[in-house]
Amino acid sequence: MIEVRQIGEGGNLSDFLNVVDSIYAGDPQYIRPLDMFVKDQLNTKKNPFFEHGEAAFFTAHRHGECVGRISASIDREHLDRYKDDTGFFGFLDTIDDPEVVRALISKAESWLAARGIKRARGPFSLSINEESGCLVHGFDTPPVFLCSHHRPYQGGLIEQAGYAKVKDMYGWKYMVSEMTPRVKRGHDEIRSLPEVTSRMGSLKDIERDVGIFVDVFNDAWSDNWGFVPFTRNEVRKMAADFKLILQPEITRIVSIDGEPAAVAVTLPNLNEMIPDLRGSLFPLGWAKLLYRLKVQGPRSARLIILGVRRKYRNVRKYAGLSAFLYGELALSGKRIGIEWGELGWTLEDNGAVNAGIKVMGGKHYKTYRIYEKSLGT
Repeated sequence: MIEVRQIGEGGNLSDFLNVVDSIYAGDPQYIRPLDMFVKDQLNTKKNPFFEHGEAAFFTAHRHGECVGRISASIDREHLDRYKDDTGFFGFLDTIDDPEVVRALISKAESWLAARGIKRARGPFSLSINEESGCLVHGFDTPPVFLCSHHRPYQGGLIEQAGYAKVKDMYGWKYMVSEMTPRVKRGHDEIRSLPEVTSRMGSLKDIERDVGIFVDVFNDAWSDNWGFVPFTRNEVRKMAADFKLILQPEITRIVSIDGEPAAVAVTLPNLNEMIPDLRGSLFPLGWAKLLYRLKVQGPRSARLIILGVRRKYRNVRKYAGLSAFLYGELALSGKRIGIEWGELGWTLEDNGAVNAGIKVMGGKHYKTYRIYEKSLGT
């Protein structure tokens, strides 16, 4: 008998946070996210998502033991943009038991259906702009910062609950090395143009520069499947979060005649620095994290944003903008000790972007799958 419990507003999150310890016990690749970050993500007063969305959180219990968790969420920005009556599930982590998954997903579906939702899609925690996808390939390496990790059985259990694949997302591993001849040629061509300038992001003016990053990103990726733009308050929250971890050397803002035209943002891979913290920054976690981040320095990173404004994509002289960004990040990353990075995610059918990553030397090493199911009778 499975009992599914909903966590009320301001309720105790202990089971929701801690259930991962038993689910991933014995998995040498799993890295528990910092509880502080997850709590902020679920907090209606701290996460700007809740200004345009709502969510519910559930845990599954058998014989008094927590054996799984799930979220259900509705993003009005998505509904306004696509008008598809689609809601989301996320934070799905369970033991290897189809009954547990069915019970949790059924509860999430009921919550969504009661609010007029006709299709469930996921996992998204809580939207496409946060952690996305169920890992279905690449279990032999640990997750990087803000990317998902699952047991190999999790995707199959989702399918047994009536869901089918709607889209795959790729994670690419890039070993920092010398630029390939093709990338170097594109990089040098852009650098030679007098109207093109490039600079790093600024910690001093972090909110301004995050606003530029997001403005270009929103323009560059507006036609992407599932795209939802960041709101102004989400930009502000991002700026506050980035101020703690951003390394300007691995960011770029490229302008043409003074207008920001292309951007790239790479974040240090915090997951590299927290495996032994087991989700907690207390009592000594903060000191360990700061020392590893600021003194030892990261050896890996994640490229989370790379975009070129649509108006420049088909201008021949600016065809090398992406190569220029890749090249700049590789050079700067190498100087500060970055050895490799995850590029992504990218959509499986985004041929141009995926081809560009291959040209740069990236290798497809992880796949994150999105599932979907109609809630109609």
